[in-house]
Amino acid sequence: MRPLIAIVGRPNVGKSTLFNRIVGRRKAMVDDMPGVTRDRNYANVDRFDLPFILIDTGGFEPETNDRLLQQMREQSQLAMEEADVILFVMDGRDGLTPADVEVVEMLRRVDKPVFYLVNKIDGDRQETAIGDFYTLGVEAVFAISAEHNRGVNDMMDEVLKALPKGSGTETDEDVTKIAVIGRPNVGKSTLVNRLLGVERVVANPTPGTTRDSIDTYFTCNRKRYLLIDTAGIRRKGKTTEKIEKYSVVDSLRSIERADVVLIVINAEEGVTEQDTKIAGYAYEAGRGCIFVVNKWDTLTKDNSSMGKFIEKIRMEFKYLPFAPIVFVSAKTGQRLGKIMTEVDTVMEQFSRRITTSDLNRVFSKAVEEHHAPLYQGRRVKFYFATQVGTKPPSIVIFTNRPDGVHFSYERYIVNRFRDAFGFTGTPMRLLFKGRERRNGA
Repeated sequence: MRPLIAIVGRPNVGKSTLFNRIVGRRKAMVDDMPGVTRDRNYANVDRFDLPFILIDTGGFEPETNDRLLQQMREQSQLAMEEADVILFVMDGRDGLTPADVEVVEMLRRVDKPVFYLVNKIDGDRQETAIGDFYTLGVEAVFAISAEHNRGVNDMMDEVLKALPKGSGTETDEDVTKIAVIGRPNVGKSTLVNRLLGVERVVANPTPGTTRDSIDTYFTCNRKRYLLIDTAGIRRKGKTTEKIEKYSVVDSLRSIERADVVLIVINAEEGVTEQDTKIAGYAYEAGRGCIFVVNKWDTLTKDNSSMGKFIEKIRMEFKYLPFAPIVFVSAKTGQRLGKIMTEVDTVMEQFSRRITTSDLNRVFSKAVEEHHAPLYQGRRVKFYFATQVGTKPPSIVIFTNRPDGVHFSYERYIVNRFRDAFGFTGTPMRLLFKGRERRNGA
């Protein structure tokens, strides 16, 4: 496993700016509003001599009665427990605060390397501001400016020396990446926590609690997974706060990173128009899809309730007839084991490759039984099909009239492939290409 570095500190001291600086790209959201980062946020960092995982955290307030701030503090403490090295960030403009002193006292009891950073030291004139921080009695204080990349590289040179020398060669090739998406307050974070068996992300009744997409690696039945909890995607007119718009973009990027997407629907509210739009993002990205109907335990049901709900989903999501449907309760744990079973099935189909001979056997029979409609008065001829990619399964079909294949006939071919080979839970991509002519032909 890669070593872990955790960034902790009070709200709005520049932790996420430092996180982005070390990662080398803008992964965490940054805004002047305190408390923007609420959960732990992970990123693999490969740009240094030793690869590692970097953890960004929400603001650490030692004493607070606010439940959300208490949860953020708990997340910071968990991050410190996970980490091999801790970066404690303080604000050079604010000076040393009683909260900083209290956290430092707590860090003295941590049996792992701790680096004390004074951020927002943008030039030589601000260097004098760090004098008070030496009263903490720590071995070294690093003056940095995460925003202007001042002192960060020198600090990282020392941090890398303190990291345990692991293999540093972990890859995601054998990891199934699962993104959890849906509208705000459908129970995504509760579902993630239940699947992991720990309170990994902040679960709060307030819609929009999750703002960043949060990554967690875990193992189940000796298989490795990456679980990505995303921010709730609201209707466009509802995303009035700038920071919430960032969340939507981050969620969409998380869909692109995933292999399998869990589309969470609130059973109490039923299928909404926004649900269909969110699912459309996953379909257009070509990801494996599973519908997870959450809060199923809250409904008064009869023998036909589940069948009616399935019929409603199939009617509203006509473009996803291949996606499995699981009815669960994240709160009670009802049927949660079914989710991972379906994830494994969908991932297998998402990665499946069919031999050219088997593919053409089914394809030829399909064309013989139902010819393509004429195009501009001419017959559309097909030559052969071959699979050119996976994740999702992608098939090239060579024809004399690539523009003449109607979408309904394309859908017919896809259905015949599904009948023969399954491809459960995964979209398929068909590409019709003209056969290259030889010289003189």
